[in-house]
Amino acid sequence: MIINQAIILFILAGLAEIGGGYLIWQWVREDKPLWYGILGGIILVVYGVIPTFQKFPSFGRVYAAYGGVFIILALLWGWGIDKKTPDLYDWIGAIICLIGVSVILWAPRH
Repeated sequence: MIINQAIILFILAGLAEIGGGYLIWQWVREDKPLWYGILGGIILVVYGVIPTFQKFPSFGRVYAAYGGVFIILALLWGWGIDKKTPDLYDWIGAIICLIGVSVILWAPRH
């Protein structure tokens, strides 16, 4: 159950960070209306709160592990939203990151 909750929180945080950043990008780089930037900023604040619900005791480990999950989500976002298909090396790098996330979070520690 804790693993499932952790994964859901990582995905929610990733979507909030990418989505908020994307809206700000659209506002600044693509001349979208100001409300894109405001909504993006609000979503980024929500992103900052979501990881605090993780059960892991270490801030550094949570954010390090989140970085690996973020990479996967960023590739999927680019593929689905920006229509930029990840190549083989993108996926290899992402898998390496997920292996690192697993080691950071679930390695036996004394």
